Amino acid sequence: MKKQQPQISEDRILEASWELLGEDGIEKFSMRRLADRVGIQAPSLYWYFKSKQNLYQSLANQISKIILGEYRSEGDWKGQLAGLAVTVRSVLSRYPCSTQLMMMTLPHEPDLIRFTNRMLLCVEETPLEPEQKMQAATTMMNYVFFFVLDSYQHERNVSAMIKDHEALPGEEMLQLLDTMTDKDAGLFRRMFTTGLFELMGTDQAFEFGLKIILLGIEQVIQEQAKQ
Repeated sequence: MKKQQPQISEDRILEASWELLGEDGIEKFSMRRLADRVGIQAPSLYWYFKSKQNLYQSLANQISKIILGEYRSEGDWKGQLAGLAVTVRSVLSRYPCSTQLMMMTLPHEPDLIRFTNRMLLCVEETPLEPEQKMQAATTMMNYVFFFVLDSYQHERNVSAMIKDHEALPGEEMLQLLDTMTDKDAGLFRRMFTTGLFELMGTDQAFEFGLKIILLGIEQVIQEQAKQ
C-alpha cells in the first residue's frame, strides 16, 4: 500500500518553524530540519517557500500582522510611538528569534509594509523634516529590537550554563572582579554587588530607555522651533 503523504500547509510550516526556532535558535535552523518536523522531503518545502530567506520574510510578515492587530493608536505622537514600542516588545518576546527575523528582512511583504508605515505615522504629526522622522522612528524601533534581543540572548546563555553545569554569570563575575583593582573596576563592582545590573531587561529599564528617547526627540523639536 502506497504511503500517504502528510497533509501540510503554509500555516503548518510556519508553526513548525516557530517550534524549531524556540528549541534551538536561528543558528541551527535549516530547511532540512523543518522538512523533518512536518514529515516531508526537504525539496517539497520549496513548493511553499522558494528559499529560507523567503520563509524568514513570511515569518517576519506574520509577526508584523500580530503587532498591528494588538497595537492601539492613542494620544499624540509620543503616546503613539511609546504604545507601538510596548506592543512590539510584547510580541517579539513571545516569539523566539522574531527579533532576528525582523532585523534580517526587508519590508517586501504586505504586513511588513503596513507595520513600517504605521511606525512612520507615529511621528508624522511632528514638525521634523522627513528624514528626521524616519530617523526618530527607526531609532525607537532599533532600541526595542536590541532590548528584546539582549534579554533573549542572556536567557539562552544562562540556560546553557545551567545545562552544562557551569558557574552562573554572577559567580564568574565576582571571581573576576576580585582580581581587579578599584581603579579599573571599582564603580562597576559596586553596581554589580548592589544588584543594579539585575535591572537590565526589566520593565523598569525598558520604560526608562523609552523615556530617554522620547525626551530626546522632543528636545530636538523644541530646539528647531527656536531657530
